[in-house]
Formats: sequence, structure tokens, C-alpha cells
Amino acid sequence: MAYSIKDMVNKKARFVSGHRMCAGCGAPPIVRTVLRTLKEDDNALITSATGCLEVSSCIYPYTSWGNASFIHSAFENAGATISGASAAYTALKRRGKISKNTKFIAFGGDGGTLDIGFQALSGAMERGHDITYVCYDNGGYMNTGTQRSSSTPHFADTTTTPAGSKIPGKVQMRKDLTEIMAKHNIPYVAQTAAIGNQKDLYEKAEKAIYTEGPTYMSVLSPCPRGWGYPTDDLLLMNKLAVDTCFWPLYEIENGVYRITYKPAKKLPVEEFLKMQKRFKHLFKEENRWMIDQLQTEVDKKWDYLLKQEEFTNSLNK
Repeated sequence: MAYSIKDMVNKKARFVSGHRMCAGCGAPPIVRTVLRTLKEDDNALITSATGCLEVSSCIYPYTSWGNASFIHSAFENAGATISGASAAYTALKRRGKISKNTKFIAFGGDGGTLDIGFQALSGAMERGHDITYVCYDNGGYMNTGTQRSSSTPHFADTTTTPAGSKIPGKVQMRKDLTEIMAKHNIPYVAQTAAIGNQKDLYEKAEKAIYTEGPTYMSVLSPCPRGWGYPTDDLLLMNKLAVDTCFWPLYEIENGVYRITYKPAKKLPVEEFLKMQKRFKHLFKEENRWMIDQLQTEVDKKWDYLLKQEEFTNSLNK
């Protein structure tokens, strides 16, 4: 279906105002856009792993989950919750006890997805349930004090990897769950970003939800508190992440790679880094080598994606 911003904004919202998410957070526009791809007549059952989104959107007796069924999952089991609900629905539909179409969508931050919830997610994907899992990736355990996660970028300063004279921030490279999910041989995997890439996010979410079988999306979700940027720079943070290729936009459909955005002028990664307090130590003269290393890592991943796109498309000609 062709993207139409007019049609999108005129749909009834299934994630509504009144939540307590921080100003300048990427998660609310991600969730709102993903859920707006649902057809008007389709039911939605949504679960969210414990994290920023969950604790801020359903503070009893209030909820921001309008026109949808919502299950609060524990930190570690959103994948199991959504796959179990999908399996129950399939059994009931087979017996003729349910007729209306329902879509099953899980949301989780990177802590509850790449780390604590990885086993449940991997199992759900391998079993082949008809579900969509969306990771709003802000690169840390922001809800509990800005601790490092396996998605925290290399050299980032966090409360558990404080940059100083002993260590230069997080010493490990970030885990690439988009590629790990692709290796599960599921029909659709995508990487996209929050606000500023609305068309890309909308079209990938629609494809993920309406592709039969398990699908996965990694969505960059900037965090002003954890990253250290002014709340009104959410759009700029997304733009710089994408234009430096720190966060490439691409999809993998039935094993075929497609890069959905190629910057006309690829910016150096330091343009993205210098906007964030968590990377300020990189700009000391003695630490410039860290920027160079990050640039090498970004360039290597971008080159890999270009080659994968060329190779997988050549196999399908």
C-alpha cells in the first residue's frame, strides 16, 4: 500500500496522549506510527516488555493504549507472551470461536529485547508464530538509570561504563540484533528510525504486520536523558544517525537485502557523536582514536550492506 500521510493521520490512534514518556523521546512516535498501519477493522493485541514505554503508558488507573488489547509483560518474556497469545488465537479461530482478524504486536526496549528478553524472542521467531516484534532501541537501560546494554554503542559513557582514566566508556561493540534476527530465516526483518523517517517507518511497519509469519523491526529511538541532547533535537538526532550511516535504513525480505535510504552525502560519524554528552570524552585530543575506530566500524557495516544488497538481489534475478 502506498504511503499517505493524510490517510495515516486520519486513522483512529491506538496509542493516545496522556502517557508520561519524556519530552524528546523517540518511543511515542514510533509506537503511534506502527499502530497507525493497522487496518481499521483489524483487532490488535499488544504486549510490551517492562521498560520506559510500559511504565509510562499504563499507570493505574490510566492507560494510553486506546482501541487495542494490551498485556504488560515482564522484562524477559514479551516474545513468549505475544507468541502464546497468537497460538491461542489460532486454535480458537480453527474451532470457529473467533472470526475477526487480530494482529499480534510486541514492543520492547533494547534491554528487554537484545539482552533479558532475547531467549523468548529467539524462540518465538524460530517457532514461526504470526507475530511482529518491534524493538525501540535507545541503546541502554534508560528506565533504571542509564546503564549499558548490549546495544549501547562502542565507547559510550553510561553509569555502568563510566568514561575516565581506567576505561574509555563501553569497551564492547554493540550487538547487531537486526542481523541476528535475519539469521533466524524469518520472512521479514527491517531497520528504521523514529521521527523524520515517517514514510520509511510506516511502510516497513505495514509490511511487517501484514507479512504472514514472524517479523522483526529495529527502530532507533533517541533518548534525551541517556544520550544527553536537548529535547527539541529529536528530529536532528535521527537525521544525523541516518546520514552518517551510524544507523542504516534497510530491510531483508525473504533473504533479500534492500537499503531504503542512501545519503546523497554520507556525513562523518563525529557529526552524530558530537551532539551527545555520552560521547563528549571522545573529543579530547588523546581520545580521537576512538572516533576513528567508530568511523571504521560504521564504514565496514555500510560496505557490508551494499555488498549484501548487490549479492542477494543478483541471486533473485
